[in-house]
Amino acid sequence: MSVVSKRRDIIRSFTATALVVLSGAGVLWWGTDGLSAFTAETARRVDILQAPRPLPATQLEDQDGDLFSLSDYHGRLLAVEFIYTRCNSVCMSLGMAFKQIRDQLPRQVLDRDFALLSISFDPHRDDPARMKEYARLFRADGVLWRIARVHDEKELKSLLEAFGVVVIDDGHGGYEHNAAIHLVGRDGRLREISDLDQVNPFIERISGLL
Repeated sequence: MSVVSKRRDIIRSFTATALVVLSGAGVLWWGTDGLSAFTAETARRVDILQAPRPLPATQLEDQDGDLFSLSDYHGRLLAVEFIYTRCNSVCMSLGMAFKQIRDQLPRQVLDRDFALLSISFDPHRDDPARMKEYARLFRADGVLWRIARVHDEKELKSLLEAFGVVVIDDGHGGYEHNAAIHLVGRDGRLREISDLDQVNPFIERISGLL
């Protein structure tokens, strides 16, 4: 093969590779709305760490039909997750993560300094009966770990915005939503957001704060 032919082959190979890379970058850019969706969750978490966010004193109803306020938890650490009970994928993973946290922390700590709260963003379908059914799956007792919903749509919207949770109707009766473990401090401010696969580090941090 001549030197010229070799050069042509190298140029062709380089051009083909460059086109693939550029095409992939274009797809990523388009698919993430200019990479904003790709980085939004990271930005949310960094923002919370740098400036813990105050939360509205939202009124909720739990699986027993009892009304309470998010502000009732002031003075304790609180782990919060957002779910809908018909979800059989990521919400199940959230439930298992909360069960693991509950099971690994001493009971006296749960009684005194720490609680768990699962909030449904589908209040029209998640009535107390449905929430109680979900609670049975993970042995959420309604005291140390409550399953709850927000009646008022405006309050639900402001609560989701405060936590930075995005919920999108998937067109098939379910929802797409970001899933994470949210830590609310004793002062009622959102202080940290953790991944579902970081349960053990989360438990270690909680233990260090108690």
